[in-house]
Amino acid sequence: MQPIILVNPKMCSPNSMRLPLSLLALAAVLEGKYDYHLIDGNVDSNAEQEIHKLIEDHGCTLLALTVMPGPQVPTAISISKSVRERFPNTAIVWGGYFPTLYTESALNAPYVDFVIRGQGEDTLLELIERLPDSGPPQLSNLSSVKDSSAIKTIQSLSWKDQGEHVHNADRHFRSPDVYPLYPYHKLKNVEIYLRPSFMGSRTAVHQAAVGCRYHCSFCGVVSMFNGYTKLPAAARLRESIILLKQYGANALQFYDHNFFDREQDTLPLVEEMARHDLPWWCYARSDALANASDDMWRLIQKSKLRMAYIGAEAGSDEALKAMRKGTRSDQTLIAAEKCRQYGVIPEFSFVLGGPDEPEEEIGRTFSFIRLLKKIHPQCEVILYFYSPTPQREKKKKIIVSDQNNLLATQRPQMQSYGAEGPTMPITPEEWTEKRWMDFVCHRDAPWLTDKIRSQVKGFDRVLSCRYPTVQDHTMSNLAKASLKALSYWRYAAQYYENPWELDWAHRTLKLRIPKEQSI
Repeated sequence: MQPIILVNPKMCSPNSMRLPLSLLALAAVLEGKYDYHLIDGNVDSNAEQEIHKLIEDHGCTLLALTVMPGPQVPTAISISKSVRERFPNTAIVWGGYFPTLYTESALNAPYVDFVIRGQGEDTLLELIERLPDSGPPQLSNLSSVKDSSAIKTIQSLSWKDQGEHVHNADRHFRSPDVYPLYPYHKLKNVEIYLRPSFMGSRTAVHQAAVGCRYHCSFCGVVSMFNGYTKLPAAARLRESIILLKQYGANALQFYDHNFFDREQDTLPLVEEMARHDLPWWCYARSDALANASDDMWRLIQKSKLRMAYIGAEAGSDEALKAMRKGTRSDQTLIAAEKCRQYGVIPEFSFVLGGPDEPEEEIGRTFSFIRLLKKIHPQCEVILYFYSPTPQREKKKKIIVSDQNNLLATQRPQMQSYGAEGPTMPITPEEWTEKRWMDFVCHRDAPWLTDKIRSQVKGFDRVLSCRYPTVQDHTMSNLAKASLKALSYWRYAAQYYENPWELDWAHRTLKLRIPKEQSI
């Protein structure tokens, strides 16, 4: 069989790149079974040409691209189009968040033959196994394969049959423990991914826990994993940490959707972290931290947790309930106090400007943020605009003979937002338009007014200058002190309108922007 090519399309600058975890997860299940190549567009400046050279020299059974909504879509389009034009018999599959959330849009592209929805490891393996019997893409009649009989039972696979979109049944969620450790040795240079941060000079990223049991209306994880979550065994976490430390990692950022889940499940993992001299960062929920026992907090402190990204989202319980967050505002305040007491910096995110949200709700959130700053002055604040994600329909309580069709209704779907809301794009190209790139990245939404945009932008600028991020490990203390002094009167007077002088200072001093550059 010809090699498999796994591609991470370019989505960020070299300074922001991190280990391509999605590619490594797929590579782990291919290791020892199939010949494969890893192409990371964030590292390989000529990724497209390199892919062409690999196909010319060795052929390609399947070109597999992982695609996130936003800046990764344009490069995924470019790579897929060029391969389709030059090597029309090469099968192309997209997986990851974008094709899972917007499956129909992805399949509408003539250069996408298959979509893998949700967890991709097992589906990819089955697809590779059956492709030789299925034949190449049939471009003339808009079919993904010549003989579809072999792929009809591959769970979580979507494909095309004479122009019609076919969505196989969903695959059941599996624990990350059942899969092999990441084959870092297949990367060209692991060291270039270990980036300096405020926690350490060689910060690695890792995903231990997978999924989330909650159903927030703005979060893609909901539709990706459908409420399932699984934390790894402590032994598995230990193996992963030891492997990363062998490559020189001295700090760790977890890309888990929720590292802190139920205390009895999280406790063994925090105990394991306490055994390593490794400052770390993770995602957490405010209710999990607010309800954590004192013993757990002492262990958190011992483990060197430096920062926790917490979805505060809003300053009122009404708004939290409307977005199905499942937390209360008082739990956010308690989490802030606990973090201050035990030396953890909380990074609170907020989503503002929902289409049904009263305009005064933004003012309440601003006041809530100021209260958080009084409780924990070092806390970070990340502001986003609300944009909904496709939601899964509930199972219909009817008997259907075709199980595939019944389960197909579970796919995340959204044609428009609300009865009179904007119609969603139907092709990958449409999703690259600025207004939709801003939408999926929570930078803007069609229903926002200029007044709301200006309010949020002004408050964000004043706040970020009054409290410069601790994540900026390159800016001098003098520069940060200058920003604080310059923004003092505005913050004290709660005057956020047109902070032109702070915009100038921000650009001149090049303060790090956490929501764009991570840690």
